[in-house]
Amino acid sequence: MRVSFKFESAPEHLRLPIHYNHLVQAAIYRNLDEALAEWLHEKGYEWRKRRFKLFTFSRLLCHTRKYNPFTKTLEIRGQFTLRVGSPDVDFLESLVLHLVKKGEMKLNGTACRLVAAEVEMPVEATGPVVVRTLSPIVAYSTLTDAGGKKKTYYYNPWEQEFQEKILENLKRKWQAFHKEVPPSLAGAYIRPLKVSKCNEAIVIFKGTVIKGWTGLYELYLPEPYFRLAYDAGLGSKNSQGFGMVEVVKEAEK
Repeated sequence: MRVSFKFESAPEHLRLPIHYNHLVQAAIYRNLDEALAEWLHEKGYEWRKRRFKLFTFSRLLCHTRKYNPFTKTLEIRGQFTLRVGSPDVDFLESLVLHLVKKGEMKLNGTACRLVAAEVEMPVEATGPVVVRTLSPIVAYSTLTDAGGKKKTYYYNPWEQEFQEKILENLKRKWQAFHKEVPPSLAGAYIRPLKVSKCNEAIVIFKGTVIKGWTGLYELYLPEPYFRLAYDAGLGSKNSQGFGMVEVVKEAEK
């Protein structure tokens, strides 16, 4: 399930740092039932030693965005949209109820008036589709060098591991959410269609550098994996604002 929230920052412009994901994530947590927010933040959905929040969100989508080189901030004028997805209906219902009741969401100290909250129609994909990223897709491994020092390696879409990590991650999400043996992912794939070096997105989240990729991809996931990926996000670090996509069209056969 996904919800599209439309906000308006007028009359005051919304000013944000370039790397604003943590501010959006914090705003989402503030607008959940307290017990739910605490459970998600501290525990979430578990599978063995891994924990998943199982929600994702888009970049702030707007028509008028300006970079101020003097303050090194983004200025968003007028209306903007935030799309949030999760397979957990209770999570989204809590978020909607809190935002509708308050009538606003604060970002970086600015109160943004809620204009609309719309539940998106479910998307079905019976075959390969072309998807566009609404927030960068992240795939990585934590490696240990000869000296025992750990290093994070982020894969690019042309490396086979990019696809492998995304599919492995999706299977773990299934196990964490459904608590059952996952169905087969035979034939599943994700391939870059319109992606270049310009689509590399480097985001700093609370002091940590995260590398992801935007662009157009051809994606095939058998149901019900597609629905889970569409709602919870592709790849890693979804609850930090990564891995949300939208279907553009069916892939050419």
